[in-house]
Amino acid sequence: MSKNLLNALLALIGICACLLAGNSLWLLLVALALLVHLSHTSRWNAEGKLLASTLIAGSALDSFLLQLGVFDYGEPRLLIPQWQAAIWLLLGTTLNHSLGWSARPWWRASLLGACAGPLIYYAAQERGLLSFPYGSLTTLALIALLWAALVPALHGFAALYKLQFEQAQRALLNRRTPPN
Repeated sequence: MSKNLLNALLALIGICACLLAGNSLWLLLVALALLVHLSHTSRWNAEGKLLASTLIAGSALDSFLLQLGVFDYGEPRLLIPQWQAAIWLLLGTTLNHSLGWSARPWWRASLLGACAGPLIYYAAQERGLLSFPYGSLTTLALIALLWAALVPALHGFAALYKLQFEQAQRALLNRRTPPN
């Protein structure tokens, strides 16, 4: 099985676990998916930065939308639930791998975000994990716009961290190689 196919399957299984189980022990599947993903990457530093950036950016965006009243989880909360943050982590695992094709040109990532983002939130609403006080159409359109901007930005972080990793590797190699 190719690494990209494995990456896509692990992300899909993890997202389904998040949507089907909410904050239950099924979220351990996400931890397992992350472990398998990290065991198959040689750029731990770059992948770790990308996962952290994706988690922070996505969770901050969704928590901001929560505070604006765009999302309702049926209970007062300041931050998004674990299952939703886990979806952002899973997205981060795909940017350099199974979704790497969408990085260039930028509009691919934008189109992907505009389509995939609303689908995930719609599925969460259908599962009863959250509701949309401003209505489904308005909320999903807003999510499409936000994801259309955010996914290309996350690909930008992925490219930056990959470049930083490669520069660090070259610098390390130059230090080890004696001059002629």
